[in-house]
Amino acid sequence: MLDLVTEAFEPAFMQRALLGSLVAVVATSLVGTWVVLRGLAFLGDALAHGVIPGIALAVLWGFSPVVGALGAALVMSGAVTLVSTRSAVREDTGIGLLFVGMLSLGVIIVSRSETFTTDVTTLLFGDVLGVTGADIRGQAVAAAVVFVVIVLGHRPFLALTFNRDKAATLGMHPALAQAALLAVLAVSIVASFQAIGTLLVFGLLVGPPATASLLVRRVPLMMVTSVVAGAVAVVVGLLISFHHGTAGGATIAAVSVGLFFLALVGVELRRWQQVRTLAV
Repeated sequence: MLDLVTEAFEPAFMQRALLGSLVAVVATSLVGTWVVLRGLAFLGDALAHGVIPGIALAVLWGFSPVVGALGAALVMSGAVTLVSTRSAVREDTGIGLLFVGMLSLGVIIVSRSETFTTDVTTLLFGDVLGVTGADIRGQAVAAAVVFVVIVLGHRPFLALTFNRDKAATLGMHPALAQAALLAVLAVSIVASFQAIGTLLVFGLLVGPPATASLLVRRVPLMMVTSVVAGAVAVVVGLLISFHHGTAGGATIAAVSVGLFFLALVGVELRRWQQVRTLAV
């Protein structure tokens, strides 16, 4: 069994894939915990697709995809905030329209490329085995930014999650906290797309935090548990990918979702056992 693990992570590209994915897990788990607690999964999915136009322009014009993705994500975050606060349209409707619009714009831009199919596949599904040292350094900086903002904004985020009106009464500026959360959500997505792609980043953004929410209640502990669950998904996903030739990013995302359902079954079995014990 140990030989299977050491064999898989012996190549340098697998080591880079492992490190890059683990850094992505840290960023997505910290932000994803708030996404799950606040019921913002649809928004997270929309933002994950909202970076595509920026990456597409980067591919077409030859500049850094990270810069393009970050710019598009911040534009998407601002548009979501504008629609939700300044429009009579329901928030989920506005998010849905922005989701489709940004995704369509991204595909239109990429369609101008001579390698359309390859570019779209890379954008949507990532290339975890092609992660470079420079990519990892960029991810580490993004993860550090996310960590600092999450730590400093813990109390405002907590108040915003459970009672927005109370947060305003306490002077915690819920609108500012919302904008900060959307910004670090965008940064975490940008830090992850190189490893698993924009389409599958949602698996790490929601899967591990959702799993953690089944197992623990306190927010800091939920974040730690989410990082552990995400790390397990990364290691298992890469092992399956290496030994069975499956797509790395997709396998990691699938394992992440699978861990949630495994935890759900375990929790339900434990609850059933407790009810049965009390009945006896």
